[in-house]
Amino acid sequence: MKLKALVIEDSRLARQGLVRMLQAFADQIEVLGQAENAAQALQLIEQLRPDVLFLDIHLPGDSGMALLAQLPAERAMPRIIFTTAYSDYAIRSFDFNTVDYLLKPISPQRLAQAMAKLTAAPIAPATSRSDAFDSPDAGDAGDASDSIKPNDPSEDEPEAQLKPKLELSSKIFIKDGERCHLIALEEIVCLESCKNYARVFFGAQQSAYVKRSLNQIEQRLPSPPFFRASRQYIVNLQAIRSIAETIREGYEITMSDHRKLEISRRQALALKDLLSF
Repeated sequence: MKLKALVIEDSRLARQGLVRMLQAFADQIEVLGQAENAAQALQLIEQLRPDVLFLDIHLPGDSGMALLAQLPAERAMPRIIFTTAYSDYAIRSFDFNTVDYLLKPISPQRLAQAMAKLTAAPIAPATSRSDAFDSPDAGDAGDASDSIKPNDPSEDEPEAQLKPKLELSSKIFIKDGERCHLIALEEIVCLESCKNYARVFFGAQQSAYVKRSLNQIEQRLPSPPFFRASRQYIVNLQAIRSIAETIREGYEITMSDHRKLEISRRQALALKDLLSF
């Protein structure tokens, strides 16, 4: 039986080129669809239920890994073949149901190796998103005293509470793949929950992953200026550029990096109280 595939790549030429290369394996795999960004990919994954994703990491908006974190936890995780120009995320890519990690430009020989792995491996049991972040080695932070360190599943939340609050003048060290970041707390725009990970958005359109839950990070952040906008986001109030009411009596805030986030009605009341005289 042929495997059903989805190709997710923001470059039209690269996307079409990979689809053409996969025609050499037409007896093994069928490309059901193509997507150029994470939003399109989520829709197609829901509609087509592919067995395998050929997934670029750097996509407009959410990254490929952030896309995987958004897949419903109760659904089987497709097998993943990452296709990227960057080697930085190779280790963390195997937190997912990853078959192979292909560096661009992809050669026919290297694609053939990946296909051999894909077809030789038995179809994995239903691996949900909650299983995808269990690797203790991925995205480890450094040992600096003001680091937001990676989450150890054996750690209890009360243990994290023993750590002192960070000051707004503090800096945190995050090692994300092969990249190291020393980030001033005041440069953080917002933090997003990605199951056992948190994604830290900072500076000008930069982000990094840290293997710690948003609840654990929240315990160390000074409040204000950091505010829990929802279960999924913590925002830096100093990075809010505009606020608009929504039809659901909440607020939509626009951050300094142009990211738009919605705040529930209950949290909107808390925010209004916090920002009022």
